[in-house]
Amino acid sequence: MTGFVEAARREKLKELIERGVAPFAYRFDRSATANAALAAYRGEDDQTRYSLAGRLVALRPHGKTTFAHLEDSTGKIQLYFKGDELGADQYGVVELLDLGDHLGVEGRLMKTRTGEITLRVARFTLLAKALRPLPLGKEDASGVKHGELTDPELRYRQRYADLAVHPEVREVFRLRTRIVQGIRSFLDAKGYLEVETPVLQPLYGGATATPFKTHYEALDTTFYLRIADELYLKRCLVGGLESVYEIGHDFRNEGLSRFHNPEFTMAEWYQAYADYNDMAELTEEMLAALVLELFGSAMLERHGATLSFARPFARKDYYALVREHAGLDLGRAQDAELRDVLKRHNTPPAEVAALNGPKLVDEVFKTCVEPKLVQPTFVFDYPLALSPLAKPKRGDPTKVERWELFVQHRELANAFSELNDPDEQRRRFEQQGVLRAAGDVEAQQLDEDFLRALEYGMPPAGGVGLGVDRLTMILADQTNIRDVILFPMLRPE
Repeated sequence: MTGFVEAARREKLKELIERGVAPFAYRFDRSATANAALAAYRGEDDQTRYSLAGRLVALRPHGKTTFAHLEDSTGKIQLYFKGDELGADQYGVVELLDLGDHLGVEGRLMKTRTGEITLRVARFTLLAKALRPLPLGKEDASGVKHGELTDPELRYRQRYADLAVHPEVREVFRLRTRIVQGIRSFLDAKGYLEVETPVLQPLYGGATATPFKTHYEALDTTFYLRIADELYLKRCLVGGLESVYEIGHDFRNEGLSRFHNPEFTMAEWYQAYADYNDMAELTEEMLAALVLELFGSAMLERHGATLSFARPFARKDYYALVREHAGLDLGRAQDAELRDVLKRHNTPPAEVAALNGPKLVDEVFKTCVEPKLVQPTFVFDYPLALSPLAKPKRGDPTKVERWELFVQHRELANAFSELNDPDEQRRRFEQQGVLRAAGDVEAQQLDEDFLRALEYGMPPAGGVGLGVDRLTMILADQTNIRDVILFPMLRPE
């Protein structure tokens, strides 16, 4: 059926060309949007002429008259074509239009007998002929739509069609843009400098992850797509740029899930002479202000829960949470006890057996604690072994000054009092090397250039990494990361 429809459209294309109608225009001068024209209507005596442009999303021919709806980025407006006003040649072109065609129209506004404000078309220009029908769907008498684009895989793969037929999807990505603008504006107002650091790196670091690698032919060298911005932003602190941030893409060679896409967006910021407590205050201030600006309230109904972004956010201790929800004292727990907890929570035996040391502790936290964290909550003071780039906690060297922010069971942001002792950083890297030698492919590499930078002297600093995609999921009320990334990673067709 689709092939027949496309063939019919190509026949119309051929006829348009034979009539001398250019099916793909260069430009069009429009004087208003659909919503602006509707808002400006002043009654039947208003002789103002409007030039509008958009996509045809409805066509209803009635002999020598045709009603249609034109949609642009602001909304829809009804069009009225009258054969004896346009003339036979122009009205003949109307009969060759299809849903999905882009059209430029000129005319004045009127009201139909049903009271709908309508543009009475005096002239029109075909701007782009749609050779493939959009999956707009049709609604039957009972209100059920048929033929609509609903398959998630197809929507992600053909996002252009998804955007074209679903105004609510366009709104998600408009909101995402406003979120990014809000983060940028907040940090700019605090005196931070936006910088750009390398995406292609000779060594990857700043996180625990497996990288993507590529070969740079000119230097005959392997490079990596960055997994985090951290180590280069800290180099900026060494160089005297005291407050810096970057909003950019990072890449991690991991599986796909509702919460993971191998290409994702992070906002990272670092401030000299601050610590993780300062970063918690700053992050809390940013998110509270952002939510209030976007929605006019600190309270949001999201994913079936009422979330409060009113300050202050909850602050919890990592060890206390594990004790409360897993029944373990991490200061004394052995690997066997950690494994028993995971088995009781139905973690597959093969996965449990493959975990040891820091990853075993991390998995217990993810399994037992994260599902309990719904409201915005800072979790403070992580085990030293989980955080090779953070300073030891003052008064307890078995822990580090690190927090993670959780909302709706998921980590949203991560922050440290940044380690600036080059000798201690070398020891941490060497410990990571032991883990790599034991088979942990995600353990961090020793970065001699970063250590050299620290040896020049990095001021004490606090730093934060915030997941823009996950923040957008929460604020846009979406449950899959693919719904907030315009063109997510998919398996090949």
